[in-house]
Formats: sequence, C-alpha cells, structure tokens
Amino acid sequence: MHPEFDVDLLRTFVAVVDTGSFTKAAANVHRSQAAVSMQIKRLEQMLGATLFTRDTRNLALTRAGHALLEYARRLLDLHAEAWSAIARPEVSGRVVLGAPDDYVSSLLSPVLRRFSKRFPHVEIEIVCAQSTAIAPMLADNKIDLAFVTRDRKLRGDYVRSEPMVWVGLRDDRSVLAASPLPVGLYEPGCVARVHTLNALNGAGIRFRAAYSSASMLGLVATVDAGIAISALVRCCVPQRLEVLGEAHGLPEIEPLDIVVARSAKSDRPTCDYLAEQMLQDLSVRR
Repeated sequence: MHPEFDVDLLRTFVAVVDTGSFTKAAANVHRSQAAVSMQIKRLEQMLGATLFTRDTRNLALTRAGHALLEYARRLLDLHAEAWSAIARPEVSGRVVLGAPDDYVSSLLSPVLRRFSKRFPHVEIEIVCAQSTAIAPMLADNKIDLAFVTRDRKLRGDYVRSEPMVWVGLRDDRSVLAASPLPVGLYEPGCVARVHTLNALNGAGIRFRAAYSSASMLGLVATVDAGIAISALVRCCVPQRLEVLGEAHGLPEIEPLDIVVARSAKSDRPTCDYLAEQMLQDLSVRR
C-alpha cells in the first residue's frame, strides 16, 4: 500500500520551487526555514528520491523533482477546487481588479489561474494602470479591488515588500560610463520614481531623466535600446536584462510595499474571496 500524499508537504514543495529558496518559501507558507527543510526531507523519504540539488548559491530540481512538480500542482488545484465546490458552491458575479501591468504579469497570473479554477462562475475584469491612477478609481468605486503600491492615498492589507533593482543592457557599460547618468523613470507622483530619485540623490550621482513612462514596458524599451538604465521591481525584470548594483557604482533602492486595497462597494463574497486568494498566495511577512 502506497503512503498518501500530505497536502501540506506538497504545498511547501511547490512554494520552494516557485520562490527558489527555502527561506522565501518559509515566509510564504508561514513556517520557519527549519520546518520547511524538515518537510522537504520527509517528502523525499516518503518518495525514496531526492527532489532538489543544493549548493551554497543554487537550488535546482532533480529529475524526480520535475516529475513530482506537475502532479503536485494538479493535486493542490484539485484539492482547492473540491473544497470550493462543497463549501462555496454558488459563488458567482463580477469583480473589477486594478493593478499595474508589471504586477499583473509577474505576480498575479498564478493567483488568477487558481481563483478561476475554484470559482469558475466569477467574471474578473482587470484594469491595468499605475497605482497613482488606480487610487481615484478606487475612491470613485469604479473598481472593486486594487493590487497596488502603498502610498499616502492608497492603504490596504499589507501583502509583501518587493525589492527594486537597477537594470541595464547586458554586457553594455556605455550607459554607465555616461555623465550625467541617463535614467529611465516612472511618471511623476509614482512611489517607485520617488524611491529611485531618493537613491540617486542620496548617493550624490549626477543623472538626467532620459525617459519617463507610466508603463514598465516603456522603461524596458529604453533599456533595450541602450539609451538608459532604469529601476524596476525585481519580480518583473526580463531575463534578457542585467541586474546592476553596488559593484556598478549604483545605490540600493528602498523597496515598495504592496497592498490589497478595497473600494466601498466591495463588501460582497466575490471580492472577499479574490482578496483572500491574493493575500493567501502572495503574502510574505516583513
């Protein structure tokens, strides 16, 4: 008789894969790093196979780990669907969610996939805009929920603190050698722009605003063109770009706090469940 899979062990395994780190996974599943290590060890003992290869810098799946991952995701999704089908069988309606495009592409996609499987009769409309533009829409009840950067006008339930990093064209140092330094910036009023300028001014770096955009894609285009460096949230940095830092003479940037904010008209089950899903899947303790 085969041993039964423990859903908690599978959830921890998937968290380690998704975050690439035992430490980050521990924050996601609200356990200590030691507890996560013990859970992975227990899962490996049950299966009689090693799931990860580890060294001081990298964590990679073994062949057995890759094989388990697909089944683990399917089992977790099925577990959630079964629970929702019994506990919340009649949930339907519409939710309007506002979020910046970089958060949608890098953080929200897996959340929305899980939510749609659990609540297939709920229609979600996504409004992509910068956090500064979402604040008035939330106040006017034009959107229900917002997954946004926290500032003085946008408060909500804390989700996570997302680091900001400098990015440049890979293996091209011509922009870094320019003086003043050409920098692509988010639009005025944006918290990310304020943090970027504070970092540059605090380090005494001479720079010029080579480009300003309300869109992450616009900033990436300037970096791709080799005409500026920029500062982006780490989770949305394209692999083709190089992450720059102190070794390149660039200062550390204050991270962004991400929150789930709600409008006055969002007091209904569909909004409750989507807000709960975002907090459950993406929350990282400080």
